Amino acid sequence: MIHFENTLEIARDPRVVYSYLADPEHTPEWNWAITSTCKVTPGPVGVGTRYRQTREVPRPAVELLELTRLVPDRTVEVEGSIGAFRARVRYELEPTAHGTRLTNRVELDPRVPLGPLIDLVGARVRSSVAENLGVLKGLLEGRGR
Repeated sequence: MIHFENTLEIARDPRVVYSYLADPEHTPEWNWAITSTCKVTPGPVGVGTRYRQTREVPRPAVELLELTRLVPDRTVEVEGSIGAFRARVRYELEPTAHGTRLTNRVELDPRVPLGPLIDLVGARVRSSVAENLGVLKGLLEGRGR
């Protein structure tokens, strides 16, 4: 199992950050590996809403994700398949004097044994996620991609 977290501050109100993250269809705007994310369950967005996501990196794949926890202005959690992993991704939001502290916690369970490569894979994924969160921060703060 791979566990890691990244934390950054975004100069926007937690309501704005939450609203953006609670709609996974925004993911391709800030995650360079994802080409599309679309809602596949009918009705309003809530816990249990599922999404189909298309990835190009590290290899083309179609992934299914589900919103598993939503706490308005505080928490967004998604579970599903991400590449070669069963994944749980949580975004926790805390108000700060200048906006929002975003902590992204990731748990990845490889579908195949990675043996001694697990630490290297975990470090590379954590770095890529941190890069994507930097893009998210720029978008939410109005600086673009």
